Amino acid sequence: RTATVWKNLNPFWGEEYTLHLPMGFHSLSFHVMDEDTIGHDDVIGKITLSKDAIGSQAKGLDSWVNLTRVDPDEEVQGEIHLSLELLKDTEKISLRCQVIEARDLAPRDISGTSDPFARVIFNNHSAETSIIKKTRFPHWGETLELELDPEELSEEGAVTVEVWDWDMVGKNDFLGKVEISSACLHKTPLLEGWFRLLPLGNNEVDAGGKLGALRLKVRLVEDRILPSVYYQPLIHLLVESVISPTEVEDSSALTMLEEVTTVESRQDVAMTLVKIYLGQGLVVPFLDYLNTREVNHTTDPNTLFRSNSLSSKAMEQFMKAVGMLYLHEVLKPIINRIFDEKKYIELDPCKIDLNRTRRISFKGAVSEAEVRDSSVEMLQSYLTSIIESIVGSVDQCPPVMRVAFKQLHKRVEEQFAEPENEDVKYLAISGFFFLRFFAPAILTPKLFQLRDQHADTRTSRTLLLLAKALQSVGNLGLQLGHGKEQWMAPLHPIILRSVASVKDFLDKLIDIDHDIVSEVPQRAVFMPSVTVKEGYLHKHKAEGPQLLSRFAFKKRYFWLTSETLSYAKTPDWQVRSSIPIQCVCAVERVDENAFQQQNVMQVITQDNDGQLHTMYIQCKNVNELNQWLSAIRKVSIYNERMLPSFHPGAHRSGKWTCCLQADRSGCSRTHSAVTLGDWSDPLDPDVETQTIYKQLLQGRDKLRKKHLEVPDADQTSISKEKSINSDVHAGVWLQLLKFLSSCFCSHVLTMCTHTSRLLDGAECNVQLMKPGQSVAARLLAVIEDLEQAHATFQRREKEDGTGVILNP
Repeated sequence: RTATVWKNLNPFWGEEYTLHLPMGFHSLSFHVMDEDTIGHDDVIGKITLSKDAIGSQAKGLDSWVNLTRVDPDEEVQGEIHLSLELLKDTEKISLRCQVIEARDLAPRDISGTSDPFARVIFNNHSAETSIIKKTRFPHWGETLELELDPEELSEEGAVTVEVWDWDMVGKNDFLGKVEISSACLHKTPLLEGWFRLLPLGNNEVDAGGKLGALRLKVRLVEDRILPSVYYQPLIHLLVESVISPTEVEDSSALTMLEEVTTVESRQDVAMTLVKIYLGQGLVVPFLDYLNTREVNHTTDPNTLFRSNSLSSKAMEQFMKAVGMLYLHEVLKPIINRIFDEKKYIELDPCKIDLNRTRRISFKGAVSEAEVRDSSVEMLQSYLTSIIESIVGSVDQCPPVMRVAFKQLHKRVEEQFAEPENEDVKYLAISGFFFLRFFAPAILTPKLFQLRDQHADTRTSRTLLLLAKALQSVGNLGLQLGHGKEQWMAPLHPIILRSVASVKDFLDKLIDIDHDIVSEVPQRAVFMPSVTVKEGYLHKHKAEGPQLLSRFAFKKRYFWLTSETLSYAKTPDWQVRSSIPIQCVCAVERVDENAFQQQNVMQVITQDNDGQLHTMYIQCKNVNELNQWLSAIRKVSIYNERMLPSFHPGAHRSGKWTCCLQADRSGCSRTHSAVTLGDWSDPLDPDVETQTIYKQLLQGRDKLRKKHLEVPDADQTSISKEKSINSDVHAGVWLQLLKFLSSCFCSHVLTMCTHTSRLLDGAECNVQLMKPGQSVAARLLAVIEDLEQAHATFQRREKEDGTGVILNP
């Protein structure tokens, strides 16, 4: 949910969301609402984009899209479990449809539920199930049978199963339908599975812009992730680049990746590489490798790390991946203070607006000089607090960050050892630390999760001035007085006074032993003891007599780390209750009708005896709900006992409010894979390596042309030597493959045969290849193997899938 822009028909939001979704999603909808202080919000219009429409644009969708009216017949969701069988005998022909159950139907009644029934239609024949009151997860378990005439069995017709919400007054509400062609029934006489409910089909064209339009930028990245074994050769080449580089100037898999990385994709590639090497425990050697190449290629120290090279982007993304919680600890109190005080601050004489200032004295209207003086005073106060918080945070800085900066300091000092370049080693670190980490976070706190909403115009200006000042601090005051913004001069003294303390801070920052980094868990972005998320929530009081809904939730302060979810009455309370994260087996939303409360979630845990326990927690708004759902799902993503299903209701009077059943097994699918994408995404080597493979695949022709093309005169000798070596090795590889075939499954064996071809080719050409060409041949062979593996899996999916039935 975006922020509300009040009293405006042309709102600007500028908000960005990244969503991790399962492969089964079909459409993405945007509803534009008019917020009302009293009563329900009004719907202005909506936009629905199909998955295919988003995916058809390689660079994503970026355009104005007209809003359409919300048609209740189009607002459908959920799935239905059916079994259809065509029965033929000598006496009669009939269609038997078993309507078993449905899940996650749209709520049509004011109570947040529906009263669903199903109707089966074929030609002029129809039959209906019974009505089940007040549920979105009905269990019918009914068999409907339609008697058919022989001439009705053509393959052109279709069986339609419709789901409706029964209303005592007025017409029934449409909940969705499924259409199955007669041809499909003839081909598969017994068809059973979960089917997605589809809208009625009254697709309304847009309202011609009468309802307004929404400017959207949407990009879909969809990947098929192969089993881990397929990515190991590429991981090996990437690891090899940093743990055993022969010469920094030699070509490697990393340098070739940088060659084919576009400006647009460089940031994504950098973050992906950072996560791969974090998972391998090699992020410091990785950064050191890139930084060493960058430093060695730089002759003018004034241009060092000023471009958006892969090394610069990698350092930037590395700081976000491992240092975001540290950033929050240092900056959040000061940022909150600036937002709360909302002072009018301005130094630029051309922008001072006396009408926007509060009266400073009782002598009359304020002057520009008074505004500047009060602005300088406030900026000095804020800037002093920021600098003191940063320079006093050495022990809070993650050890892996400190070691990375220590290596950077060493490489720069070796390259620029002249006395006149004494400050370059400090500038290299402060350029990343202040200019690319702290200053952007001050400028746009929401993008760094320091605030839930963007700043208003007045606060944005204050943050901009502070970010400018902090950039000057990061430049050690060397460029003061040379820019166009001479009106910043009143802040120059405090900036120059801070230079010595900043240098002392940087010296202490890199005073650390390399061995400390090896103690950090390789698969953790943050230390186990570090709090990932915290804040006040309302916990449901499950024990004791049932209270009225609004009294059943008690305010508690929660802390989430990668090891525990704990809570207490206040942040300072001595006694805490804790839930081990390893016991979490589902984190899901709760239907509004369960407690007649909005924004409630449930954390389901399993004890050592296998018993399930549920804790209900209420958040203050939908954004906070999504953030907590996402955070707990991420820290529990590697748990082995995650549940495939759950109940979105509460258990009362011996049955669940959602499906009205007594069975403990859930009536809805869990959504463990649905999370918000941000710096705290857990490491996933297969997904990350798939991203790198896609980038290399796009640049394959460029790599082949640059690294593998050889003169025609050499081609004959290469072919002769290759055939000789192939004959020598063929017998050895044949014996090896016979042994492997008895040990591994088919897809692992495929990898072994690919590897044999890869190694054989590399060995044959090694004497005639220019430096780096052997690595190029291996890299291109790995790309080809992954391409073939994807083609094989895609072919199998087409052969196995019916295109109609959903997975259970």
